[in-house]
Amino acid sequence: MNPIYSYEHRIQYYETDGMRIVHHSNYIRWMEEARIAFMEDAGYGYACMERDGVSIPVLSVSCEYKSMMRFGQTCRIEVRITKLTPVRMSLEYRFYDADTNELCGTAASGHCFIGANGHPLSLKKHLPDVFELYHRLVWKPEET
Repeated sequence: MNPIYSYEHRIQYYETDGMRIVHHSNYIRWMEEARIAFMEDAGYGYACMERDGVSIPVLSVSCEYKSMMRFGQTCRIEVRITKLTPVRMSLEYRFYDADTNELCGTAASGHCFIGANGHPLSLKKHLPDVFELYHRLVWKPEET
């Protein structure tokens, strides 16, 4: 699997605001959609993690808007894991107009792995095969 994952989201009317542009909060939702799809397509998604007693809460999120998106457009979201430690994972996202390839925004999210008891856990110790799977998907800019 390519470490840069591409996900498409068709923009719905309800995602726009009074100025007829996508409300900024929707980009955060799309990040989650794309992140979940990325993990599932990699072979071990959120449902598997939760079944195995692991949650991945959001610790941080940031987003920079470069160009407006509107109803009817298709947003292509590129997702990549930029950092993985046994306890944390960081991802970056790039939002593009799927038709024009215009970069419309960039974002990042930080996560940690916690167990059913709500305490941080080492994914490398708890699920070593999953840690290795995600480790192979860490984006290395020099390889692209």
